[in-house]
Amino acid sequence: MTSLPSTTASAETQIPPLHTISVLVRNQPGVLVRVALVFARRGYNIESLVVSADPVSSVFSRMTITCSGDPDTLEQIIKQVAKLVDVVRAIDHTGQSVVETEIALIKIKAALHERTEILQVAEHYQAKVVDCTPKSLILRVTGASEKLDSLIALLRPYGVIELVRSGKVLMTRGPEIT
Repeated sequence: MTSLPSTTASAETQIPPLHTISVLVRNQPGVLVRVALVFARRGYNIESLVVSADPVSSVFSRMTITCSGDPDTLEQIIKQVAKLVDVVRAIDHTGQSVVETEIALIKIKAALHERTEILQVAEHYQAKVVDCTPKSLILRVTGASEKLDSLIALLRPYGVIELVRSGKVLMTRGPEIT
């Protein structure tokens, strides 16, 4: 089992804030690569990327990109992304009032004598058991990224076998279009 780096910032190490950007694009081959290249050229690492086609028209897709780094550089990246031919709009939602969610599947070692404790933790986080074998459980949990981080931290001592996260999706509150 490997441990993740601490998410708390010390006085010596300043962790840049996470930014969540939504990009509305034409649903064309190669658009994802062109958008990702803009980030790569500026040395930005994409933490998560979720892409889904518009189910109504299938003409457009929405990308939700989570990354961290210098806000001034990010502003330039967003301007460059917005200039790409197949991009309709690109918006940084950092600091905006949004509804966001993420989903995770967590496979845990679950000996019979530990299951009650694991299930109590899962219930507290409203996680659902989606698979159960004699030696493991798979939990599905949805919510804010911080909620998922907290649940995963509590489950690590039992032995996380496998973990899959969707990445953040969001929508702005109110009548504005995301």
